[in-house]
Amino acid sequence: MKGAVMSEKLTSTKDLKRVLGFWDLMAIATGAIIGSGIMSLTGIGIGRTGRSIFVAFIIGGFITLLARSPQIFLNSVARFRGGDYSMVGTLLGPRWTGTYSMISLLTSVTLSMYALSFADYAMPFLPWITRKAIALGILTLLFAINVFGVNVFAKFQTLAVALLIISLTIFTVIGLTRLDPNYFEKSSWMTGGFRGLWRAAILMSYTCDGAQGITSLSAEAKNPTKDIPRVMLLSTVGIAVFYGLLGVVAAGVLPVEQVANQPLTVVAGTILSKPLYYLFVIGGAWMALITTLNSSIASCTKPLMQACNDGWYPLSLARLHPKFRTPIILLGIYYVIGFVPIVLDFDIGVISDITITVGSITKFMIVLSLLRLPKVMPEAWKKSDFYISNTALKAIGILDLCVIIFSGFMSSVELPLPLLAANLAVVAFAFVFGRVRFNSGKVNVEVSYELPDSEK
Repeated sequence: MKGAVMSEKLTSTKDLKRVLGFWDLMAIATGAIIGSGIMSLTGIGIGRTGRSIFVAFIIGGFITLLARSPQIFLNSVARFRGGDYSMVGTLLGPRWTGTYSMISLLTSVTLSMYALSFADYAMPFLPWITRKAIALGILTLLFAINVFGVNVFAKFQTLAVALLIISLTIFTVIGLTRLDPNYFEKSSWMTGGFRGLWRAAILMSYTCDGAQGITSLSAEAKNPTKDIPRVMLLSTVGIAVFYGLLGVVAAGVLPVEQVANQPLTVVAGTILSKPLYYLFVIGGAWMALITTLNSSIASCTKPLMQACNDGWYPLSLARLHPKFRTPIILLGIYYVIGFVPIVLDFDIGVISDITITVGSITKFMIVLSLLRLPKVMPEAWKKSDFYISNTALKAIGILDLCVIIFSGFMSSVELPLPLLAANLAVVAFAFVFGRVRFNSGKVNVEVSYELPDSEK
């Protein structure tokens, strides 16, 4: 009976274990950033700009920093236990948290996309296992790891990221010794002009994105207002530079025309011995997807957990395992969300396309939250290590809004009409849900942030 009562009480984001330090968060952010994009998109970038891909990666890193600067600034102010969800509720208003949580829930089908992408890289090495079985196997394994607590998750992530970095570093170091003697030949640089360089930089910014995922781990961090902003900043810049060096190898060993629009494995097969090539594929491609999926599983439950605390969904769904302090039921729900598209053979391209416009809405909400920061939390904002003038903050926020609106519009108009309609339907449903549920009187959005002074 006593155990049952204890389990009943463990439903709040306040009950999560606060054990993640700076290096734990760095491993999680690094694993979230380095994904399959570096393997497949680098060649496309080379096709757009040639050996200027190094410059494209650096520019792409700064584009990513600009796009994710709202989370950097906001995380420096308070511990937002529900991640972005709590930021929206605190700064934009409680009625919008339901819309945000529903969009997050509906777009979590991308979990299956990561699992299927892993299967595509693993199948050549495991030909006796079907694509579906591999995807379901890795999905199940990583969910099981996350059930056993944030400590187990963090240790696994650190080991996987170490293997990932080692593999990519071997490729880069060996490749730098094998560069074409005519590497700096002008005809191989800026092959698409300034327009090509910009298009490549935009594409490379996607490969540098992902560190913002640790925002949802604020409730489990030891010192979130210090560590999370710094980790986001350092991991994004550091990986952009690392990618740049990797890009030098990708574009500089073979003639540009041979590597343009080709995966990194083309160059890897040329410069690496067979054992090192296998290490590159398994330690690089496999671990890139595993670490991204693992960090996504760890972070996806926290916003929804806080939403359950606030009454948007049944509180019982947020129940924590009494020993591991993990949201066991929510993990099960997200497992089903990742499981079903794999079993039903959904097209991963369609899964990705359905989240394009929808994702712009949540980004829009976060930037609006940033713009309201000086008004809603003026004293806490002034104490932030990342404090800048309100004029500068407003300029960054407005620039971010313009970029989000433009990129969201351009992405939407390129979608086939059925997929555009699906995106709009998801957005409409999320807004209707938020309005109807909030007006029902069953929602009571609690204060889900903690200022650094209150934790001392």
